[in-house]
Amino acid sequence: MMDAMDTNYTERYINPLTDFGFKRIFGTPFNKALLIDFLNALLEGEREVSDVTYRNSEQLGTNIEERRAVFDVYCQAKDGSRFIVEMQNVYQEFYKDRSIYYSTFPVAEQGKRGVWDYKLSPVYTIGILNFTFPEDKQSDSGVYKEVKLMDIHSKKVFYDKLTYIYVELACFHKELGELKTTLDKWLFALKNMQHLFARPAELQGRVFEQLFSTAEISKFDTNELRDYELSSNAYRDIKNGMDTAKEEGRREGIRDATISHAKAMKSAGIATDLIAKITGLSEEEIERL
Repeated sequence: MMDAMDTNYTERYINPLTDFGFKRIFGTPFNKALLIDFLNALLEGEREVSDVTYRNSEQLGTNIEERRAVFDVYCQAKDGSRFIVEMQNVYQEFYKDRSIYYSTFPVAEQGKRGVWDYKLSPVYTIGILNFTFPEDKQSDSGVYKEVKLMDIHSKKVFYDKLTYIYVELACFHKELGELKTTLDKWLFALKNMQHLFARPAELQGRVFEQLFSTAEISKFDTNELRDYELSSNAYRDIKNGMDTAKEEGRREGIRDATISHAKAMKSAGIATDLIAKITGLSEEEIERL
């Protein structure tokens, strides 16, 4: 083990949103109690997961030409239910398509040779998202989405064995004193752990004790520390790229609005020098509008 003083980290705990952090918490058999508790928090009232077996996270198509899929975490419960659990930090245009595509692998692998009645075990595709879906940016749709096949006329679930759960961490803003459910506590920990210097009193219990112990950087050996450093660098690169894109988009939006106002003032006959003073645009730019 490495002493915390031997590392360059000022944080006590890992960032769970990094690839290394997410898989350390949820993707190792030693910590499967954490995964089970998290799944039960997500599925409260729907089903109880008592145990899981980790399955191969790399799935291949039925022939060499077909694309493969690599899941962050893939496991099977005692009753045969399959769970794909994915961490996604950046919005992708076809993210929903990808999550649907991923779900086809645990469905297809249940096929049996010979006589088979096509009975399937439930499949859950779970996305922990460090972004907000575009359609949610201007709404109060909340943090948690559970999607099933539904009859659009009756508004009733048509098929309940294929479920997509999306958790938008970017929409989760509860503070410690507002945490009521186990899922609240998990989401707070996932979003804020790297900024904490001790386990809060609100996150007590055996599971959260194991979570914070697993996440403590001072307990890492040399290889673990190196792998976490690489994963943290990749995460920072992604976040910096996202922040830069947002800032550029904000600036572009401001400039577009400024030009629009300048055009309106010019059409109203306001003097060019006055428009320049109001908008900050040069008189040459205004003349070209």
